[in-house]
Amino acid sequence: MAQLENFRLKVFRAVAEQLNFRKAAEHLFLTQPAVTLQIKALENDLGTRLFDRSGNRVALTPQGRTLLTYANKIADLASAAESELAAEDGKFSGELSLGVSTTIAQYVLPRLIGAFLGLHPRVELSVHSGNTEEVVNLLLHSHVSIGLIEGPARQRGVHCEPFMRDELVFIVPPNFESTPFSAHKLLASNLLMREQGSGSRRVVETALEKSGLKLKGFRRVMDLDSTESIKSAVEAGLGVGFVSRWAISKELELGTLKIGQVRGLQMARHFSLVTRTGPELHGPAAAFRVFSLSRGRLLSGPRKPPAASVG
Repeated sequence: MAQLENFRLKVFRAVAEQLNFRKAAEHLFLTQPAVTLQIKALENDLGTRLFDRSGNRVALTPQGRTLLTYANKIADLASAAESELAAEDGKFSGELSLGVSTTIAQYVLPRLIGAFLGLHPRVELSVHSGNTEEVVNLLLHSHVSIGLIEGPARQRGVHCEPFMRDELVFIVPPNFESTPFSAHKLLASNLLMREQGSGSRRVVETALEKSGLKLKGFRRVMDLDSTESIKSAVEAGLGVGFVSRWAISKELELGTLKIGQVRGLQMARHFSLVTRTGPELHGPAAAFRVFSLSRGRLLSGPRKPPAASVG
């Protein structure tokens, strides 16, 4: 189905959201000169400047801000019309923008979107990844329609629904002894943690605090920006850490990592689907929400982490 939204308005919205012509071009899969040409043509048609491009800074003019308000409304109406027309045959079409926290994006999302696009091949999907805090901010600023996050959403204005079980497990190098760690032994370790704003970090901090363990009590705490960084650092013998059970299946098969145990420490959690409070979702976003809640329960069943992984 052809898209109903005017192409120049679509380019304008991309530049207005990014405030960067290069990033807008990458988002639209266009060249930067092509984006510049479209904006100049739109400004000529309207007889007004939409962007202030003084120096290296790009900013919306007052006229640009006014147009962006209406352009977003036009895009929403066009998307709703496309979805309603396409839904008559049970297949949705149109744009769907997701914000996904890094662990889910790397280890769970490919399973979800592969199956979803198989059902709705005309949906145009874009994915923005970051930590939980960044994803929620993208949602609140209307840059994405749905967020999939690893930790609780602390900001107001979002609705949170659990969609998949997970467990953070304690990983150690393969040459570590199998004896469960005591609190004293854990505190004597170098603890590898995700960065501030990560949902995984919040879960680890909360579980440690409930067990009477403070981060300042560890020999050393190192902040890393991804689960992959933590796994690599543990493999290299730089410390120990907690990661999603979904993230280590290959390492367990290869024997490059193993799951350790910590007495009295439990880190079960749910991945969550978040939307903005307010009007109900429609079109591809509504279809993806229903699909994810249903498919997440199915994925959780056979892959449910064993209870003994973290003791």
